[in-house]
Amino acid sequence: MIRVSNVKLNVNDSDIKKAVCKNIKISEKSIKELYIRRKSLDARKKDDIHYLYTVDIVADDEKKILNNKKLKNVSISSYKKYSIPDYDTELKYRPVIVGFGPAGMFAGLVLAEKGLKPIILERGKAVDERTADVENFWNGGKFNPESNVQFGEGGAGTFSDGKLTTRIKDNRCSYVTESFVAAGAPEEILYDAKPHIGTDKLKGVVKNIREKIIELGGEVRFESRLTDIIVENGAVSAVEINNAEKLSTENVIIALGHSARDTFKMLYENNVFLEQKPFAAGVRIEHKQSDINYAQYGDKAESLPAADYMLTYTTKKGRGVYSFCMCPGGYVVAAASEECRLVVNGMSEYARDSENANSALLVQVYPEDFGSDSPLAGIEFQRRIEEKAFEAGKRNYYAPVQRYEDFAKGQITKAEGVVKHTYRPNTVFADLNNVLPDFICEALKEAIPNMGKRLKGFDNPDALLTGVETRSSSPVRITRNAETGYSVNIKGIYPAGEGAGYAGGIVSAAVDGVRQAEKLIENNRKQEEKI
Repeated sequence: MIRVSNVKLNVNDSDIKKAVCKNIKISEKSIKELYIRRKSLDARKKDDIHYLYTVDIVADDEKKILNNKKLKNVSISSYKKYSIPDYDTELKYRPVIVGFGPAGMFAGLVLAEKGLKPIILERGKAVDERTADVENFWNGGKFNPESNVQFGEGGAGTFSDGKLTTRIKDNRCSYVTESFVAAGAPEEILYDAKPHIGTDKLKGVVKNIREKIIELGGEVRFESRLTDIIVENGAVSAVEINNAEKLSTENVIIALGHSARDTFKMLYENNVFLEQKPFAAGVRIEHKQSDINYAQYGDKAESLPAADYMLTYTTKKGRGVYSFCMCPGGYVVAAASEECRLVVNGMSEYARDSENANSALLVQVYPEDFGSDSPLAGIEFQRRIEEKAFEAGKRNYYAPVQRYEDFAKGQITKAEGVVKHTYRPNTVFADLNNVLPDFICEALKEAIPNMGKRLKGFDNPDALLTGVETRSSSPVRITRNAETGYSVNIKGIYPAGEGAGYAGGIVSAAVDGVRQAEKLIENNRKQEEKI
């Protein structure tokens, strides 16, 4: 196939085939097949906003087109469809996967497709029951520490925007997105520069992937928490579920989310090697989506999709501050996973049609900030902040909020301005300077006005800060051997995904799950060859 890049199309035009033909000066009849590989919105010039496409085509006289020196945006296509390595492997015991977030889900899908019948343990509930528990909590009902925004089918990403943006260059990404589409996700995630599924659609997608794994012989057990691992002669021999059932296995993919703190503690007590890892913490910041749209698109805002942004800043002291998990037309949501601790996150549905835009605004936190050399010290750092937020929210999971202007002045907000909160169950006016560590507050106060210079209105006095966001990534890494994929000191344990410290989003976590499933198959194939 031939790749044609930088094909420009007006925002109200959808005839990509015609645009490609005009770009490379061939007739439409010459094109036999056309595949969109990438679509992005170029809004750098407000008077010339347009889409840019990269497409692959099968056409007549491809050599002639490639040899035309006047065509600057034509090359041989680099697209290569990913396929699972073909190993014929039999295992003494079924492999076990801990966690049914993106990493565990895709590790399970790979192993199931190779006929290895994985058993997947998920401490939370299936997505429909989980959704009911979350909605009940958001509406003022009782908090469930085992079924919430962090725990349950699909992992924390299920209650997000379903963002699939990733910076990694790995052809396993196509396997992930194509699997999502096969399970009901919108087809445009295959080529959008900033793809998203939306929380509302993602719930059905993860359920369909679960059903496929089961159809292929796998097993998904909900409300099944890993409570112990049994190690013999430096290798895993069994796992314990819910302090009761023991399951023999020689292969365990540990695909924990970043909030499975009790499981990290159990692994540490079982001498699984853990190490501290940097992460980030801060707040959610809300603006009116219409203001963000105008800042990004100008007068054409009404005819374009809800705008997003990505902002970074380095303070004078060298501390990084950045926006993260930006949710156009979204909501700030209650995301606690432990009682008496308060955490927030962001979420958008597929339509992204809520009145507000929100994003995490995070400050880098380093191991030297933790206050201890323990591998679990980062978790305790997070807990201290979350406990202060819970207290500031009157101990009932109401979130502390503050207008940006009041935060900068260190005064409690008396009334919301033009930006109204979207958090449920409710909010309380509080001074976030008394909740977050001083170095985080100082960094935010320096960063926000500077970010306002890059995105008009970002430093609006009425921008609303909601605390606290502490779960952007794991503060712990379950260290693994790069060649085998094993934990560095226990054979048969495969750390995977975001919670284990090897990913930073849905796609990268899913890809890491695929990679660790491949390692599991390869290691066992090598053992068979030795025998």
